[in-house]
Amino acid sequence: MTTIKRITLTAMTAAMVMSLAACSGMSTRDRNTAIGAGVGAVGGSVLSGGSALGTVGGAAVGGVIGNQVDKR
Repeated sequence: MTTIKRITLTAMTAAMVMSLAACSGMSTRDRNTAIGAGVGAVGGSVLSGGSALGTVGGAAVGGVIGNQVDKR
């Protein structure tokens, strides 16, 4: 493994760990919204071939759906 790949992998791992720690104080509804937005962004990116508009649109739709999942 080259040095650049190791640095990139280390930075990505650190960013992921820090982002997970930021969710510790969230309510269940907030957490569902964030997860929905993340899944929606990935889905929108895949379905649109990587376009920015598809990614943002997917994140918006996923966030709304995630927010409404546990609503009573």
